[in-house]
Amino acid sequence: MFTDRRIERHQLPCFLQVFNRLTDRPIGYLGNVSEEGLMLISQLPMMVEVDFELRLKIPGPEGDVHAVDLTATCLWCHEDINPRHYDSGFSVLRAPVEYGQLINALLQYFSFDPLQASA
Repeated sequence: MFTDRRIERHQLPCFLQVFNRLTDRPIGYLGNVSEEGLMLISQLPMMVEVDFELRLKIPGPEGDVHAVDLTATCLWCHEDINPRHYDSGFSVLRAPVEYGQLINALLQYFSFDPLQASA
């Protein structure tokens, strides 16, 4: 089933690890992100139509780690192009202000401004 995406997603060439907030165990890596959702790349398939308590651990400038906790529902899951990996799409239900700040920081970090490149 194909559906048109109306939410702009930003691909992350380097992945950030995602944890189960309740157990603090890693469950996968952030594949892409938007204000409304995210894609998780994992070694195990995720249960669809289930709410997950997720934690993103963001490295700080001085080696410290900032946790961004959110609740998200898994909408779909299918095998990744890489063997023994799965892609899962999540809709974010609850997220702190820091989640939006993370998206903005990633957008700035991974964006390419051709005007600045020619300067």
